[in-house]
Amino acid sequence: MTITAIKPITVDEFLQLPETKPASEFIDGQITQKPMPQGEHSLLQGTLCQNISQIAQPKQIALAFPELRCVFGGLAIVPDIAVFRWERIPRLPSGRIANRFEIHPDWAIEILSPDQRYKQVLGKLLHCAECGTELGWLLDAEDESILVVDSDRRVRELTNSDRLPVLTGIDLDLTVEQVFSWLNL
Repeated sequence: MTITAIKPITVDEFLQLPETKPASEFIDGQITQKPMPQGEHSLLQGTLCQNISQIAQPKQIALAFPELRCVFGGLAIVPDIAVFRWERIPRLPSGRIANRFEIHPDWAIEILSPDQRYKQVLGKLLHCAECGTELGWLLDAEDESILVVDSDRRVRELTNSDRLPVLTGIDLDLTVEQVFSWLNL
């Protein structure tokens, strides 16, 4: 659902609005509410977050956050998974994690929902890359493919036994078919 304001608002004004469930995003001057996650989406999101953090968190390499609002480059987006290198995780002076992440993720992962537009979701990943994100994934469970967006905004499609790129330093070896095999319980 897209909400078009009568009078254009800024990202700062958007951030003052009450939170919605599911989350809303501010992209190109428009407020768009994300679709409610369904079974496949939730399982892929949870399993990916778990696998990434299980490997990267103990060694303080990175941490995967589900549904985390990231504000940067004039947009406020909520990637399905936002992965931040350990040293870039916003912290308070006390060392405690900050609530607001006003920086781009190092790795953004989106999982296409049945009622989402491919172009809009890919556009978010391209914006991330333009602002400094190293890696983006767009998972499409329907055709069991993953689009990879590199830091230079190059997009490539991976399928079947193709190995998936991950952030440097994260010892995670996955193929496309392994990721989608998680959907078979």
